[in-house]
Amino acid sequence: MITHIVIWKYRADVEQATREEHVRLLRNLSSLVPGIESFAVGFDVLRLPRSYHTGLVAVFRDRAALDAYTVHPEHQRVAEFGRSISEHVASVDFES
Repeated sequence: MITHIVIWKYRADVEQATREEHVRLLRNLSSLVPGIESFAVGFDVLRLPRSYHTGLVAVFRDRAALDAYTVHPEHQRVAEFGRSISEHVASVDFES
């Protein structure tokens, strides 16, 4: 299994409706891309100074499934949207 974690820190000028659209688009990915074992997306609830605004945790059955997700056209579209509204995006992928 491969665990894929991504966090987004949105730019200050990004409205809440746009942030919600980003989360909605991210959530839709789980029904569009095969090989996803589990998929969770949500807004940060603690709002600490070090917090990011949104996080995603996805578990893939293997590296091939993660690679297929990475190049999937719908993922690429949503990823570009996320980058366009963020001041910083970070990720980590590890075997679990």
